[in-house]
Amino acid sequence: MVATLRGLFRPTFPGLVGAFVFALLSLTPSLLPRPALFQGLVTGVTAAIGYGLAVALAWVWRAFADREARRPTAGQWRWAVAIGVVALGVADVVSVRQQDRIRELMGLGDASTWRLVSVPAVAVVVFCLLLAAGRGLRRAARRLSDLLARRIGAQAARATAVLVVATLTFFTLSGLVYDNVIAAVDSSFALGDQQVSSRLDPPASPLRSGSPESDLAWDDLGRQGRRFVARGPGAEDITAFTGRVALDPIRAYAGTAHAEDVEERARLAVDDLERAGGFERANLLVAGTTGSGFIEPSASESFEYLTDGDSAIVSMQYSHLPSWVSFLVDQQAARHAGRALFDAVYERWSTLPAASRPRLYLFGESLGSFALETAFSGEADLRNRTSGGLFVGPPGFNSLFTEFREQRDPGSREIEPIFRDGRTVRFTNDPWSPVIPADRPWDGPHLLYLVHASDPITWWSPDLIWDKPDWLSEPRGSDVAAAMRWYPIITFWQTSADMAVGMAVPSGHGHDFVGEHVAGWASVLQPAGWTDEDLRRLQERILDADAQNAGIPPSLRD
Repeated sequence: MVATLRGLFRPTFPGLVGAFVFALLSLTPSLLPRPALFQGLVTGVTAAIGYGLAVALAWVWRAFADREARRPTAGQWRWAVAIGVVALGVADVVSVRQQDRIRELMGLGDASTWRLVSVPAVAVVVFCLLLAAGRGLRRAARRLSDLLARRIGAQAARATAVLVVATLTFFTLSGLVYDNVIAAVDSSFALGDQQVSSRLDPPASPLRSGSPESDLAWDDLGRQGRRFVARGPGAEDITAFTGRVALDPIRAYAGTAHAEDVEERARLAVDDLERAGGFERANLLVAGTTGSGFIEPSASESFEYLTDGDSAIVSMQYSHLPSWVSFLVDQQAARHAGRALFDAVYERWSTLPAASRPRLYLFGESLGSFALETAFSGEADLRNRTSGGLFVGPPGFNSLFTEFREQRDPGSREIEPIFRDGRTVRFTNDPWSPVIPADRPWDGPHLLYLVHASDPITWWSPDLIWDKPDWLSEPRGSDVAAAMRWYPIITFWQTSADMAVGMAVPSGHGHDFVGEHVAGWASVLQPAGWTDEDLRRLQERILDADAQNAGIPPSLRD
């Protein structure tokens, strides 16, 4: 038993060197600050990746050199361990200081001094567990090889055993386990989606889905759908803030329970929009949702205040999964939903007399922007079929977002590109500053992308594995550490890890855009009579209302 445990945890010399090198690189600065325990997890996994790559490279080298592995001396082991431990200790200290710098850029306090101990401790435990798991699979392959060698040649037995174990492991993780986990998660969230909060009452206004006049039942709207139609400002709220006569905004929404087929669900949402008079308003917004149907309140409420309530918003749910899970596994559902919803709206809208049609806008945040982008072929299509829109925190795999930044005008940065002189599509890292190019006319539809230079959701791409991105080569964003460097494989993994903490930062950084929608929509809509002071007051009002709805005590509100 002791010998078995020793075999599971004892590292090889090349693997140990690779683990030390990758662990050191994992402590280099990334886009976002990380909690100590999470950094320890990342370092442990990164060390395991380095160990596996080093062992594989050593095996390939020996195969080409046609020789057996050389046994390191005790002195070589001691020197390797000593150098590795000292280097990691120094890197740990430097990492804490660099984390403090990143936290300073984002308005956070210094990291805890316990980080010096907790990061390496967690990393060692994670690395040892992964090493033991890998050794366990190797032992299984060897035992299978021994059994097969009784029937076939030794080399064929080894190759077959490795192939069988690798195949079973792959299909177990990517097939059986993966599919069952996703199905279980979806079922779990579906049950939660059906639960009706006692804090929310069905809307009484016929201008909302789920009301007595609506054909879309309140109970079938889903948790996020019910929140969307039950909340938001009314005409009195808007008038009290602006001093101008306002209308009650219209909100139409269909949940997954209303129809299994996505096109039928879109049709139901548009039918309810039309019933409520949405096509008779001056401004119509098609909103893409994130994950389980969430629409950022500060985005929808900003649109309604800035249009004096002469607005209608239509949206629909496409999944039960939370946003981060949908981002990884539910992109196809988002694509189909976004295209079906906009096509259904546009089909009805295009039949109206041109003089009486509402202005048609788009909104999507994160995966919601991906969903609506798929309904369009390019800039000209957006310009011809919409009055503009606001896309917030677009994932790096968005096709149009990728096209616009890759074909940006010479001299503009990837984090804030200028596309065709900004005639239709523009980008900003800070919506409170003038949108570039400020010296060129922005006639016709206004489509604005709001991105953060430190948002890993936006800048993650498989290209990071081998290619240095422009956003690290060009003058970088104000909240991206100057010490961040690109390393093959490592930067891809670092950015992947940062996605897990994208919302664990203050608004204005990472993937948190709460409150910035006010200024974003002001740039798109260009509402008359609104000053910067008015917009700031509106931001405070919306954030305060959202905090109250979330049950956050006043003392803890931003």
